[in-house]
Amino acid sequence: MSTPALELHDRVPERVLAVVAHPDDLEYGAAALVARWTGAGAEVVYVLATRGEAGIDGMAPAEAARVRTQEQVASANVVGVSTVEFLDHPDGTVELGLPLRRDLAVAIRRHRPDTVLLCNHRETWGRGRLNSPDHRHVGRAALEAIGDAGNRWIFPDAGGGLPPHGGVREALVCGSPLATHVADVTDTVDLAVASLAEHRAYLEGLREHPMADPEVLRDWLELAGRQAQGRGAAVTFELFSFSARPGPTPALPDRARAGPTARRAPRRSRRRSAAPRSVAVAVAVSNPVTSHRPGGVRSR
Repeated sequence: MSTPALELHDRVPERVLAVVAHPDDLEYGAAALVARWTGAGAEVVYVLATRGEAGIDGMAPAEAARVRTQEQVASANVVGVSTVEFLDHPDGTVELGLPLRRDLAVAIRRHRPDTVLLCNHRETWGRGRLNSPDHRHVGRAALEAIGDAGNRWIFPDAGGGLPPHGGVREALVCGSPLATHVADVTDTVDLAVASLAEHRAYLEGLREHPMADPEVLRDWLELAGRQAQGRGAAVTFELFSFSARPGPTPALPDRARAGPTARRAPRRSRRRSAAPRSVAVAVAVSNPVTSHRPGGVRSR
């Protein structure tokens, strides 16, 4: 039985909220798509549920949280993202429930995206490879939070009473085994590899694992490109569409606009050189609270 051809997605959004569980989740593929969007003028914000404090076996959680926060901010800057926020949920034990949905709904109301970028929330990566609970819970909660954010009667006082936002048109779930669409990222492979390489401590902690080499991402992206209508490189994803209810963006209170745990990187030049090689991948891919607490556990 033949696999249905993936539909090409070439829309460039205006405002994107990328929501994932851990530092490095976006960098194993989705960052190539982020680089394409920011290069075309889109505004992208990263929100991470955790700081990845349990992700390095040889490093204590408190130190890992500090190091991985810095690496994520540097990584985001490579692909044109200057705002990275952390929810400070515990790494490895992120719970799917109302607190997580509330935090994500507040992030959507504050940043008011038309597109939400996620990583795989399905049970597996396909072919019997189990997905982690953190990935599943954060992705599922983010999809639910899109509806929550547009309903003024759900979490009405969260985030200082931000107005509802029903303007999300699409959610793209990278790395889903149920992919429906593909995006050409041939020109941004080098940037994606460089973005992943910024996670130095994490990659060193992987030791001999194949995913420790940032160049493995190039191979994945190019393989996805060959499988997707013969493109140089690609990212595949499952697309969810929503009935957006756009309206004027209201003035936000200063406290709500900034986000208490936002980390901003210096803006880099939007100018890019074309990547000499092509690209394609299925990627595995958070609203701040008030604390920067490092605790928790991480499983990958």
